[in-house]
Amino acid sequence: MIPKKHLLSISAGLLCILGAAHAQTSGAAAADQPASPHTLTGNIAAVSDYRFRGISQSYRHPAIQGGFDYTHASGFYLGNWNSSVSSNSYNNGAGLELDLYGGYRFPLTQNLSGDVGVLHYMYPGAKLNSAPATPTGNKYDNTEIYVGLTQGAFNAKLSYAVTDYFGLNSTTAGYAYFNALSARGNSKGTTYLDLNYSFDLGKQVTLGLHAGHTSVRRYSELSYTDYKVSVAKEFAGVTLNLAVVGADADNKYYQATNSAGANPKKLAKTALVISASKTF
Repeated sequence: MIPKKHLLSISAGLLCILGAAHAQTSGAAAADQPASPHTLTGNIAAVSDYRFRGISQSYRHPAIQGGFDYTHASGFYLGNWNSSVSSNSYNNGAGLELDLYGGYRFPLTQNLSGDVGVLHYMYPGAKLNSAPATPTGNKYDNTEIYVGLTQGAFNAKLSYAVTDYFGLNSTTAGYAYFNALSARGNSKGTTYLDLNYSFDLGKQVTLGLHAGHTSVRRYSELSYTDYKVSVAKEFAGVTLNLAVVGADADNKYYQATNSAGANPKKLAKTALVISASKTF
């Protein structure tokens, strides 16, 4: 895990940089300059449990997150998003997930828009263990391409892994998950279907509904459906979010222990996740 003092330093740095960018943008608007086709935004958040597709990435502990997004008026965008993760799930690394993505959003009809892009997940220094405290040269890094559709408050996206799904292949099948899998080849072609709908309840309160399905190629026992029901409200520029998150993933595979091999935790267990976030 990243030491807390380093996480606090990262958070403080993000706030300073984003604050300066916001001040410059406000100054430009005040000067009544022509609208720029370039937009740079940032975000920072604290969460009680970092859930990725319903599975805890932080050993059901809190995490600090943040990132930047650049968009162009033409529809092209680039971004970076980061989160602390548990070294119990991502062994031998810096306790960090670093995501890089880019894509293109475009209108299809008056009310329907499309989105295509690529997303790369990195876990600096992290390598899979073939046995406790026995690192290999195999990384958790993963790359996906995706296509999405948005119509009003509804959004759907399909992601397709063009690499082994977070390091899973014939070589790592015996130790990539909590219990061993038989070697059946690579896991390229794994897909994730992501469905979301949001309701504006008024007074800056939003109800969100999510369902997703992970289909792991060649390793069907790892496939599962996840869900989330959330309520978000903005207070003085900060969004507070309460969400019930869970998945029907098989706990035989989706669990982790600490470095001593003790204190096992079911990573897909349904939980109330609380977060506070701010966008600049």
